Amino acid sequence: MADLASPGGRILAAWQRLAPLAGGRTLFSLFLGRLAPYTGSIGARCEELRPGHARWTLRDRRRVRNHLRSVHAVALVNLAEVTSGTAMLTALPPGVRGIVTGLDITYHKKARGTLTAESTASLAAPVDVAREESVTAVVRDAAGDVVAEARVRWRLSPVGA
Repeated sequence: MADLASPGGRILAAWQRLAPLAGGRTLFSLFLGRLAPYTGSIGARCEELRPGHARWTLRDRRRVRNHLRSVHAVALVNLAEVTSGTAMLTALPPGVRGIVTGLDITYHKKARGTLTAESTASLAAPVDVAREESVTAVVRDAAGDVVAEARVRWRLSPVGA
C-alpha cells in the first residue's frame, strides 16, 4: 500500500486503485495529466508503476508528430520527463521533496510507432541535507531500438530545509 505521507504516495495510491480496473491505466494517465496539464498534452499512458520504477507508452499519431513524420523531439522529452518523474517521486520517502533542476536528452534515431519509456530511480543514501540526484529514462520503439535517452537532475531536500 502507498505511503500517503511520501511525495509519490498520492500517485501510487491512485495507481493501485485504478490500474486493476478495466480502463484503469487510461484513467490513471488522465488523472496525472490533470495534475500536470502540460504532461497530459501528449496523451501518454502509464503501463507500470511501483516505488522507484515507471514505464509509460506513447502512441504515434498526428498530434505528436513533426514535419518529418516522426514523433516530435518535445513529445519525446515530455514522455521521458513523466516517466522519470513518476519513478523518482514514487521512490522518495516521507519528509523529502524534490524538484527537477535540469534535463538532458540525446536523440538516437527518428521515433516512429508506439514508444515505450522506462525509468528506475533509487536513492544512494538517506536525504539528510539538500543534494542532487539523477535519474535516466530510456525511450524505445516497438523493435526495442533506443530512440532517446534522457538524464533528469533533481534537487532533493528534507521538508523544511
